[in-house]
Amino acid sequence: MPDDPGHGRPADAGEAATDQKEYERLAKLNKVYLAIISRYKDHIEEKERISVAELPILVMPKGPMVVKRIEEIKAALGSYSYDQHFYEASVMAFSFVRDRIEDAVLPLQFWLTPEDTLTFMIGDLMDKSILLCSLLIGLGNPSCKVLTCTRAGLQRTMVYCEFQGRTHSYDFAVGMSAFDSVEGLRKSFLVGDEASAYEFNDKMYLDLV
Repeated sequence: MPDDPGHGRPADAGEAATDQKEYERLAKLNKVYLAIISRYKDHIEEKERISVAELPILVMPKGPMVVKRIEEIKAALGSYSYDQHFYEASVMAFSFVRDRIEDAVLPLQFWLTPEDTLTFMIGDLMDKSILLCSLLIGLGNPSCKVLTCTRAGLQRTMVYCEFQGRTHSYDFAVGMSAFDSVEGLRKSFLVGDEASAYEFNDKMYLDLV
């Protein structure tokens, strides 16, 4: 029997129609979920609320998915040595979070853990900073901290750590920089009279302003 040049086309069209119906179904479900979330927004935020002093509980360098990502970074560098490879590993971690974690602002105040952020590959600036801090601590540097300040309703957040006599910053807005000291970094980052400023990691929390 000669080949039918149109063979398979009805099936392909049927699959496309099925895919379109599934897409439309998921879009409707998402609208329903958003309506439910919006209706109970105040209740959810009340249950979700934690004080800023409790933020260290969100930094999870030993979370299973965080550890898995850390091992992947180490494997890419061969035989990992903290003194020789940490900076390069930190660049890889920063690039991964910056490029692979999609930016998103949720319609309510809801904290994502690093495990959540890696599961869904999505998060806001604070979620991404907490994930990066977790990765850097897991790579062997306990000095890593999330630094944030708020002024006139605008929030700035970045991650920094000390390594081999320098203070390295990882800022998703401006990129990476190096300073002679933590004080120099803070002076550069905390510009003007901030309404609030603080830093934290998995072990500590400190008010700066």
